[in-house]
Amino acid sequence: MHVEIIGPGCPRCKKVERNVNRAADQLAEGPESISKVEDDMEIIERGVMHTPAVAIDGEIVIEGEVPDVEELTELLAAT
Repeated sequence: MHVEIIGPGCPRCKKVERNVNRAADQLAEGPESISKVEDDMEIIERGVMHTPAVAIDGEIVIEGEVPDVEELTELLAAT
């Protein structure tokens, strides 16, 4: 599984990144990789209208909100 944090690097985006990393640490089998997408054109090309967003294996699963660690842990475990 590949997780992407999508956003321009604002404080909300950084919080999502911290929460994703914390959620991944709680899982026995977390994501293979976690990356950030900060390029405005790439964000637009992906169809993200509200940042921050989280994508798992290329599919946007959260957009425009800052999920907490528990929500992300459940999401990652279910994927």
